[in-house]
Amino acid sequence: MSEPVGEAWLTGPQSVVETGSMAGKTLAAVAAEEGEALGLAGGRIDNDKGAEFPLLVKLLFPNDKLSVQVHPDDAQAQAMGQPRGKTECWYVLEAEAGATIALGLRPGATADVIRAAIANGTMEDWMEWVPVTVGDMVFVDAGTVHAIGPGVVLLETQQTCDITFRMYDYGRPRELHVEQALRVMKMKTAAGKVAPVAMAGFVRLIEQKYFVVDRYDIAADSNVVIPIRGASCLVGLGGSPAMVQSEDREVVFLPAGRAVVVPAGCDYVMVATGEATSFVHCFAPVG
Repeated sequence: MSEPVGEAWLTGPQSVVETGSMAGKTLAAVAAEEGEALGLAGGRIDNDKGAEFPLLVKLLFPNDKLSVQVHPDDAQAQAMGQPRGKTECWYVLEAEAGATIALGLRPGATADVIRAAIANGTMEDWMEWVPVTVGDMVFVDAGTVHAIGPGVVLLETQQTCDITFRMYDYGRPRELHVEQALRVMKMKTAAGKVAPVAMAGFVRLIEQKYFVVDRYDIAADSNVVIPIRGASCLVGLGGSPAMVQSEDREVVFLPAGRAVVVPAGCDYVMVATGEATSFVHCFAPVG
């Protein structure tokens, strides 16, 4: 019997290239060899000359409440010797009736109040639980105390960083990082639902300092040309697997749940389909 999968990293350092001349290599290995050509961000602040894809894109499939967590911002992470913090967003792909996420703390919360709530098992009472439905985009600013409930499938786009402080886990016997979490959590952040904005040929789901996510819905027997600016990837959402091609490069297919990483040297990619399809374009803003 197969184990349940809680999340799938589409552009993580250990994600493996499936096609082309670099097939079989991890994204980390590609970054080390071709970081500049791929438009990848510089490495750690200790100047080890590393490089990595700046966006970590995941699919999340929680079958139970995920732990209450918080992540540091850039300044806090750099004080810990890490290159960057972790700001993220969630795009809701599936949601059962009544599905919720926890986003931020209720009025009256303080570090002492939260420490006591963790100790006495009432942490959930201090969380702002927000209902979600398919198509919602949720911004999760660094420092936001958050959790994900069951009954959803989320596409997460975040800074490439895996610093997570687990504050509370509903009594499950896993390690908590309470004091670290209390030091980086913020009582108020910019987190919340983001309204989509209709653009010419696509919908902008979110535009923030670290990432932009656009949704494309393409009719049958049609194509779209997408300008490329910096580190970028496409993620299939559903419908017919689209064909993705950049200038003078081979065609690759983009089925649902897969990602195509696009080199920064490309001016554009063309996405074509014989049947209706949908995908998102995630990229790190330049400048």
